[in-house]
Amino acid sequence: MTDNIYHYDVIVIGAGHAGTEAAAAAARLGAKTALLTNNLDTVGQMSCNPAIGGVAKGQIVREVDALGGLMGQAIDATGIQFRLLNRRKGPAMHSPRAQADKKAYQNYVKYQIESQDHLDLRQESVEDLMVIENGTERRIGGVRVRGGAEYRADNVVLTTGTFLQAIMHTGEAKTAGGRAGEGTTAGISGALQRLGIEIDRFKTGTPPRLNAKTIDYQSVEEQPGDDQPQPFSYLTGELSLEQLPCHITYTNAQVHELIRANLDRAPMYSGQINSRGPRYCPSIEDKVVRFADKDGHQLFLEPEGHQTQEVYVNGISTSLPRDVQDKMFPLIPGLENATIMRYGYAVEYDFCPPTQLWSHLESKSIHGLFFAGQINGTTGYEEAAGQGLIAGLNAARKANDLDPWVPTRDQAYIGVLLDDLVTAGTDEPYRMFTSRAEYRLLLRQDNADRRLTPIANELGLITEQRNLRFAHKMSQIELAMKILKKSRIDQTAGDTYLRRPEVTWDEMCASIAELREIDAEAAQQCVYDIKYEGYVTRQKMEVEKQQRLATKRIPTHFDYHQIKPLRSEAKEKLTRVRPKSLDQAKRISGITPADIALVLAHLEQKTKKPAVTPGAESPDPSSSHP
Repeated sequence: MTDNIYHYDVIVIGAGHAGTEAAAAAARLGAKTALLTNNLDTVGQMSCNPAIGGVAKGQIVREVDALGGLMGQAIDATGIQFRLLNRRKGPAMHSPRAQADKKAYQNYVKYQIESQDHLDLRQESVEDLMVIENGTERRIGGVRVRGGAEYRADNVVLTTGTFLQAIMHTGEAKTAGGRAGEGTTAGISGALQRLGIEIDRFKTGTPPRLNAKTIDYQSVEEQPGDDQPQPFSYLTGELSLEQLPCHITYTNAQVHELIRANLDRAPMYSGQINSRGPRYCPSIEDKVVRFADKDGHQLFLEPEGHQTQEVYVNGISTSLPRDVQDKMFPLIPGLENATIMRYGYAVEYDFCPPTQLWSHLESKSIHGLFFAGQINGTTGYEEAAGQGLIAGLNAARKANDLDPWVPTRDQAYIGVLLDDLVTAGTDEPYRMFTSRAEYRLLLRQDNADRRLTPIANELGLITEQRNLRFAHKMSQIELAMKILKKSRIDQTAGDTYLRRPEVTWDEMCASIAELREIDAEAAQQCVYDIKYEGYVTRQKMEVEKQQRLATKRIPTHFDYHQIKPLRSEAKEKLTRVRPKSLDQAKRISGITPADIALVLAHLEQKTKKPAVTPGAESPDPSSSHP
């Protein structure tokens, strides 16, 4: 360090869910890493819902954990209610979710970051990006922070959340900031625009928080957690923290009438906000307008921790004026006397359309500049964490001159997420759903370690403890399958007998005593492997078909304009996305099978060897020349 210049292999900007995973992943690979944040007191903070997981999101958390990430262990250590969603459906739909002790979660993540080798956590406000130009090539050189100090690195990961030129709205009132009580980040937006990075605007929102002591819990429905809570992390044995109940109440016609009467004061309807918000997490104003035939909407009263009275009201995100929020809650059963501790608000912020990125989340136009989290147009802690881990991993690999690694669509929900973002982009805040994954029977929440931990071990992302834990699980599965194959029940092999839908593992244990020694986690995997073998085999055949298309690689700088019969729209979209394979190309919105056929024909024509003229000497097959 000389003259306020600091040198690193990787710099991560922003210490939310994407930033902490990115910095931790890079540091685990041995890269000298700096994590820069405006405020050390908000590292890993839950800006909105105090919960982790949910439908498809829970699968992502399990994948992050299987790759050695922080989120699974953090929620296991600080969760106050655990539930496995969709239990009545098949295993591909099972999704873990947990309420968090909000402050405890944040403190856990911060401590892990502070304790990580090769990682420096610094309170700094980044004001500019330093880019080095060499002819037509541009690469990142580092960042400049408030006060003039420079952090130099060939790899920088931007995880700025909702803070880029952010504006908060509560009724007619507007305040600069990306989260209540915090400011905005304008310098990075200006730097990105100056560098020619496309920027757009999105909107998100948060509901009011109430004081628990003012809620009438006798008038609302209790929602307990699972009797036998399931952890997120594959390293967690038992969950020991005291579980707290959530509660449910409903809006009604009076609430809806109050909202309709004040729509002209709601920023989303007054013209004050024009940005697109998340379709699947609409504000209460949106719900009342879009679902005018509904008499009520469900609200979840979710405690924010053991050491606070704050209650998050899930389902009533709003940017209505304060006086309307004050009038709204006395009309809701159980909340007649509830006191608002924090008012709801909406946030508008800049994001960078993700089609400007390669699948490993590096900019196509600036080498070494990576993007992860809400800056890519996503919504949710889990989607941010998955992107952060991949961006941090690949930034560290680039620092060591290694090829990037990205999970494919058949390997992980994270792979689906990345491919959707960089191939199709998003015109609204992107949220993961199980329906987005065509191979969801392969991508279950229970087998994330079997899919990803061996890869994580090769990449150097995981500890020896995790590797040993995984090896033990696999040996248990192998032992159980051997026992089942050699045992016979009613003249039928044990594994064949277990294939029957009505037969349970407990019944098998009653008949085959050796199975009682198998761990519950391994037993569950055996049951799913056997009962769904036929379906899984069919999905794997589909994967093989798609892989054949994926092997048809397209050169990075392929000129689509040379294919004269190709439609203008196809040329434009293929040039913008620059797909790496025909498999990716066919998923671009608006690209037809006919377009793909033309590209394939052109690629094959380019790779054909020139015909040998009759009588001419044939080329020497042993020659090393092309």
